[in-house]
Amino acid sequence: MTRADWIGLGWAGATGGLVLALGPSALTLGVPAAAAALLVADGVARPASQVLVPTISRGPARAGRRVALTFDDGPDPRWTPAIAERLEAAGVRGTFFCIGEHVLAHPALVRGLAAAGHELGNHSFSHARTLNFRLTAAMEREVRRGETALLSVLGEGPRPLYRPPIGLRNPSLARVARRLDLRVVNWSLHSRDTFARDPAAVADRVLTRCAPGDIVLLHDGSDRPGADRSVTLAALPRILEGLRQRQLEPVTVSELLAS
Repeated sequence: MTRADWIGLGWAGATGGLVLALGPSALTLGVPAAAAALLVADGVARPASQVLVPTISRGPARAGRRVALTFDDGPDPRWTPAIAERLEAAGVRGTFFCIGEHVLAHPALVRGLAAAGHELGNHSFSHARTLNFRLTAAMEREVRRGETALLSVLGEGPRPLYRPPIGLRNPSLARVARRLDLRVVNWSLHSRDTFARDPAAVADRVLTRCAPGDIVLLHDGSDRPGADRSVTLAALPRILEGLRQRQLEPVTVSELLAS
C-alpha cells in the first residue's frame, strides 16, 4: 500500500472513530465533524504532524548545515552491509531503524553497524502494518519486543529513538512513548527509494529537496522477504557526493538533535 492508501485509511478510521464516539449524531454535524476527522487523519498519516504524538521530523534551527540519513526495515544481509560500507567510505554514519525480528535473525549485522559507529533505533518488532490500529497494550508489547531485541544483541542501554512502521501514529503511541521514554522520529524528506526504479531519480529527489536540518528516509531492508534495495545502494554515492558539494553534513539523528 502507498502512503496515499494509508492516508485514506486514516481518514476512514478517523471518521469511523467520531461516529463510534458520538453516535449517529456525528453524521449530522457536517463540516465540524469532517474537520475533526481531517485533523485526526493528519495526525495519523502526515510524518511531521504533532496533532496526536510529539514527533521529531527534522533537526533544530541550530543544527546548521547538518542533515541525517536514516535507513528503515533492516538489517538485511544482502543490502545492509553494502549500504554501510558506502556510508563509511564517505566518512558518514547513518541511523538505522531496525525491525526486531531482523535483529534477532542477523545479530552480527547489528553488532557490525554499532561497531562502525552507526546509530541504531527501534522500528518495532514485526513491522506489523496494522500496528497503528491496535490499542495501547498491544502496541506497547510490539514496541517493547523491538527494544528487547536490540538490547539482547547489543547488551547496552535502551535505544531512545523509535520510528513507527510506515510513520503512522495514534494516541496510544503517545502513551507508549512516554512510558518507555522514547523519542518518536519520522522524517522531513522521503527519498521514494521504495517506489523508484531509477537510482538517479532517487538521488535527484533528495538533492533538489534536501535542506539543512532535514531527516531523510531511505531503506536498507523490508518487512517482506526478497525486497530489492539495489536502487538505494546505487543512489547512495551520488547522494553523498551531492550533499558534500552543497556543504551539507550527514550525521546521525542524535547528533542532529544535539547540534
